[in-house]
Amino acid sequence: MRRVAVAGVGKTPFGAFADKDIRTLAVEAGQKAFHNAKTGPEAMQAFYLGNFAGPQFTGQNHLAPFISTALGMQGIPSTRCEAACASSGAAFFQAWMSIASGVYDVVMVVGVEKMTSQQTARVTEILGGAGDGPGEIRVGSTFPSLFAMIARRHMYDFGTLPEHLASVAVKNHENGFLNPDAQLRKIITLEQAVKGRPVADPLNLYDCSLVSDGAAAVILCAEDRVKEFTDKPVKVLGVAQASDYVGLEQKRDITTFDAVRAAAQQAYKMAGLGPRQIEFAELHDCFTIAEIIAMEDLGFVERGRGGFFSFEGNTRRVGSMPINASGGLKSKGHPVGATGVAQVVDVVQQLRGEAGERQLERHSIGLTQNLGGTGATCVVSILGAN
Repeated sequence: MRRVAVAGVGKTPFGAFADKDIRTLAVEAGQKAFHNAKTGPEAMQAFYLGNFAGPQFTGQNHLAPFISTALGMQGIPSTRCEAACASSGAAFFQAWMSIASGVYDVVMVVGVEKMTSQQTARVTEILGGAGDGPGEIRVGSTFPSLFAMIARRHMYDFGTLPEHLASVAVKNHENGFLNPDAQLRKIITLEQAVKGRPVADPLNLYDCSLVSDGAAAVILCAEDRVKEFTDKPVKVLGVAQASDYVGLEQKRDITTFDAVRAAAQQAYKMAGLGPRQIEFAELHDCFTIAEIIAMEDLGFVERGRGGFFSFEGNTRRVGSMPINASGGLKSKGHPVGATGVAQVVDVVQQLRGEAGERQLERHSIGLTQNLGGTGATCVVSILGAN
């Protein structure tokens, strides 16, 4: 298996862009990645697209060549990956595997979603397609209600408090305020976060991620060629994808995600590292409880203590384990198909020392965790500088 490195990255701001369609967003991110890697479409040997629901959100099918050709990549294989909110994490995994296996030397992976072209009710309906249709969605469940059940059970089992959930939102808004590409650059207080408008008890508006448009792109290459593209190479030390049941009622325990644990174990093994050696992470905070459970499943803190760990300030930029220095999905935004690749871009910027006001002091090894649905898919990536 060959070693793989990041040659270039690019992303758009996240937000609501009435003047930009799905192809425009993807092309913008891809062109930024070309520029960052000092190369062009002629160097790419394959293209992987992460997108959850472009056909439903925009009416456009056959999205991979629709976007790759707009970026100037004719003639190469172009493939779309769909894994709910982990769609571009899955695309990143496939792109990595194509190089690690020796099939290609240089590939591009883009994640994109255009969500604001639909009204909120329709967005909720489309997102529901990532859940268990016959068992959950058809009887009225939504992702806020499903994660609310997860949060309520975590509170019952471990003593997690609303203030613990709120501390995740406060911290991520604090970080997102410093991110020029974030959708919601707004400082909030703990009191505000606790008393937000109810959505699905115990979750309120501040516990839920955003409806967003946006795109992100990464160029991967064989490690022995990375110096052709950048003098700040970033190595993919470990990456793994795992799956679990889609429906909550099929899971052995709804306060832990087996797919996250499995993907993490595989990625740690590949990298030859453990959770204590990870210096910072970008985690999938689609809801505040998801960040808390992720830090437990990844081994950053013992099970049941994630909420306390966050409330004590350990996950802030100056804490012992900085999490979501980008602002996370909560503040940065969550264009579903773009999130996994965007997490990689954010980690790469930290590793290269290019994160601006969000730059962390310790930034040599970072991790991303990209979740699909209620834990049915997870991709964990570990990246290192030099």
